[in-house]
Amino acid sequence: MDIEIGIRNVTRTVSFSTDESAEDVAQKIEQSLASDKALDLTDNRGRRFVVPAQALGYAIIGSDTSHPVGFGAL
Repeated sequence: MDIEIGIRNVTRTVSFSTDESAEDVAQKIEQSLASDKALDLTDNRGRRFVVPAQALGYAIIGSDTSHPVGFGAL
């Protein structure tokens, strides 16, 4: 799933893919904002993204649905 995070006062967004579910990512964001602690996410290549809760501007969380590729018989 693709994640895009906007950071306050920064023009570029942080975009990455993760194997976590949309619900897990949303829960981590909500916990970070509620506790005023850093948001800590890991992408599917093992890189960690740590964003201070005060700097979080927005987050776009992709859907969990996978789109089949190829040709199907009707």
